[in-house]
Amino acid sequence: MAVHRTPAQPPAAGDLLPRLAALLEQAERVLGRAEQMLGGPPAQPDWQAARAFRWRRRGAQAWLQPVPQPALLRFADLQGIDEQKERLERNTRQFIAGRQANNVLLTGARGTGKSSLVKACLDAFGGKGLRLVEMDKSDLVDLPDLVELVRGRSERFVVFCDDLSFDQGEPGYKALKSVLDGSVAGSADNLLVYATSNRRHLLPEFMQENLQATHDPASGEVHPGEGTEEKVSLSDRFGLWLSFYPFDQEHYLRIAEHWLQVFGLSAAQARAAREHALLWALERGSRSGRVAWQFARDYCGRKAR
Repeated sequence: MAVHRTPAQPPAAGDLLPRLAALLEQAERVLGRAEQMLGGPPAQPDWQAARAFRWRRRGAQAWLQPVPQPALLRFADLQGIDEQKERLERNTRQFIAGRQANNVLLTGARGTGKSSLVKACLDAFGGKGLRLVEMDKSDLVDLPDLVELVRGRSERFVVFCDDLSFDQGEPGYKALKSVLDGSVAGSADNLLVYATSNRRHLLPEFMQENLQATHDPASGEVHPGEGTEEKVSLSDRFGLWLSFYPFDQEHYLRIAEHWLQVFGLSAAQARAAREHALLWALERGSRSGRVAWQFARDYCGRKAR
C-alpha cells in the first residue's frame, strides 16, 4: 500500500535570519582561534595613550601595551654618576634631534643606577618625542617585528632591555645582534637599544676558553678561538659603553641624604641620619644607590609615624 508523504516545507524567512546569525558568529569564533594559532603582525597601538610601552606576548599574539603612569626618575635624583649621566643624556639628545647616536650598553655593579638612568631619559625627553619600550630578554626574538612596527613614525623609540644576559644558544641573541648591526632590510633610524647588564660581554665565559687552544679530536672544534670571539662580539655592537662601579662610603651617604630630603626631611635631619644609614648598609652587606633609596624610604616612613 502506497504511503503518502508530505513534502518537507522550507523554513520560513523569519527562521533563516537567526540561523544565519548563529552561523556567522560561529565562523567568527573559528577565525579568531585560527588567528591566535597562526599569529600575525602586531597591531598599531594607541600611540597617544602613553609615552612608555611594554612588549607583550601571549601564545602567537604579540602587541605593545601602553603604560600610562611609568615609574620615572629625574637626572637630578641620580647622584655620583655624573660622567655616565652626561654621556647618556648627550647621546639621547642627539637621537631626539635626528642626529647620529649609538645603541648603549650600561654594565657594572648592581644597584648603581643603570636602569634608573634609562628611565630618567624618558622624564627628560618624553615631551620631545621620546618613547620607551620595555622588552624582556625572552621576547627579543620579536625585536625585528617591533622595528617594522615603528619604522617611519615621527617619534623616537628606545628599546629598554633590563638585566640582559644570554646563555649559549638562546634565540633572542641572534635577533638582537641582527638589529644592532642592521639586517638586509636595514635598521629603523628612529630606534635605539639601551640595555643594562651585570655582565659586560652578555654571554658566559669559561676559563678553559682563555687557555691556548689547540685542535682537540674529542670535541671536534677546529677553531675554538672563534667561539670566544663570537661571545664578545655582541657587546661590541653597542656603540656606547657606560661602566658603573661599587660606591664608597661617602658616595653612599651622599645618595642617602639626597633621598631623605626628597622624602621630606631637612638637610640637618638628613645629616643626622648618617649613622642609621651606615647601619642599614652594614646589615644589607652592600652600599649602593638602591640600598640608599630603600633606607630613606624606611627611615622617613618611621619618622612620619
